[in-house]
Amino acid sequence: MKSELPRFWRLPRARLVFLTAAVVFASWPQPAVAQDIRGLEACTAEKQMDRRTGCLQANIDFLQQELTKLTRQTDEKLTAADRSLAAARAEIAALKLTVEKLSSDLTRLKAKAEPEGKK
Repeated sequence: MKSELPRFWRLPRARLVFLTAAVVFASWPQPAVAQDIRGLEACTAEKQMDRRTGCLQANIDFLQQELTKLTRQTDEKLTAADRSLAAARAEIAALKLTVEKLSSDLTRLKAKAEPEGKK
């Protein structure tokens, strides 16, 4: 009596690869998602109103500092990009002048070559 392969092994190779990959990715461990922001405190644990207010104010101060830092970094990146763009525009203008000069030189050389070729 001849034993038959299970139906799974009789599938075309592409389906077999797809199913294997699906099983591997489904069992892949997922990274844990952080639930808090570094530097922020969990103010809901405080029972006293003045301590909770202080906690919230500390969070506000932290977020303002982070916002200021990110604003400064963004401004620096924009300034660097503006400088780079200005340099690229200057280089493009110089290249355009060079192309125009070469084009006029080529036109002049062609004009000189035509009368000599007709003689």
